[in-house]
Amino acid sequence: MGRNDTGKADAGQRAPASAAREVELIARIGAGDRKALEELYNLYHRRMARFLTRLTHRYDLAEEIINDTFWVVWRKAGEFRGDSQPSTWIFGIAYRKARNAFRSVSRLAAQTSLEALSAPLCSEPFGAEELRDWLQQALSQLPPEQRLAVQLCYELGYSCEEIAAITSCPVNTVKTRLFHARAKLQKLLPRLAGEENDQP
Repeated sequence: MGRNDTGKADAGQRAPASAAREVELIARIGAGDRKALEELYNLYHRRMARFLTRLTHRYDLAEEIINDTFWVVWRKAGEFRGDSQPSTWIFGIAYRKARNAFRSVSRLAAQTSLEALSAPLCSEPFGAEELRDWLQQALSQLPPEQRLAVQLCYELGYSCEEIAAITSCPVNTVKTRLFHARAKLQKLLPRLAGEENDQP
């Protein structure tokens, strides 16, 4: 598996054997095999739950999105032709479900990897808990499309090309969303830190 700038294995890059197994499972699901659906669900649940819970800050909503995602997988598996990696296809479905959830929920908190964002955004040595709180507040102020792009990139390690496939938009649009998200976070985090420090 590949590694991103933080040294973590890229979740978006699956080992060939693992990807081949997932393709096989999807084919069996397309033929109506419920055991294959259960196995694929178990392969993805923990990773998706972590990603979606950090994204929405609500475990119940994350579980709802996962269930909706795998209901679509069950119904659409027969249409999967292997043009993309299984993980890209599945997270593409989850992305659309999460985006719809953002539209129906007025305010959702989010947090992301401290290793990925703390170094370029902060020049002072803040505590981990403080930084986590500020990241959560700052990310919740980003537009949903930018927030999702940040999470897919920094939390799951997907490349811009993979995020483009997941979100069904041009690669340059993904790069633009990440650029604007980082710019906004660079402004928001010091402001939040200042507000925190100004309190008596």
